Amino acid sequence: MYFPIMLNIKDKNVLIIGAGNVAFHKAKKLLACECHLKVVSYFFTKEFLKLENIEFIKDHYNKGYLQNNYMVIAATDNKDLNNEIYRDALELGILCSVVSGGASDFILPASFNRGDLSISVSTNGKSPSLSKRIVRDLKCVYDESYEEKVDLLGQIREEMLLSEEIPENEKKFILNEMVNFSVEELRIFAKKMFEGV
Repeated sequence: MYFPIMLNIKDKNVLIIGAGNVAFHKAKKLLACECHLKVVSYFFTKEFLKLENIEFIKDHYNKGYLQNNYMVIAATDNKDLNNEIYRDALELGILCSVVSGGASDFILPASFNRGDLSISVSTNGKSPSLSKRIVRDLKCVYDESYEEKVDLLGQIREEMLLSEEIPENEKKFILNEMVNFSVEELRIFAKKMFEGV
């Protein structure tokens, strides 16, 4: 059973074994998190090699590549090799995800961001296609305006929690109600709050 969690991997060493299409898409998502990414494969596509801030290692897998990594993704086209990578990572106490199913410490859900709003969907590996479809639908509901909405709600919350003028029991009520405000209403509220009107 998987426990939903968000990991901060900024500046952490992350390793991908394999360089196929799945590995390519995982690499793009991981790079957005500002990790130190290495990819080991005996072959890289031109598209993969265009990605920046990756250390490419042209080689076959060996256990030594796992050393000093926070997590590893086994993304080869060989199920037996992926399982071997998982067993080796487990032995070394390194988090490992196997993309072809089977044993994994974690899975990477289908996800998208709107600024600081992160939305992820998982079927626990049963149907990645369904997860992607749900994400596509949610992108329509939570459009680009949510980036500003989340920023405004965060600024207002921070200011309100510092305020001594608003009774504590009212703060939570107000903050809960504000999630129903439009972006324009939040802008007006924030302006009044910050100007002390």
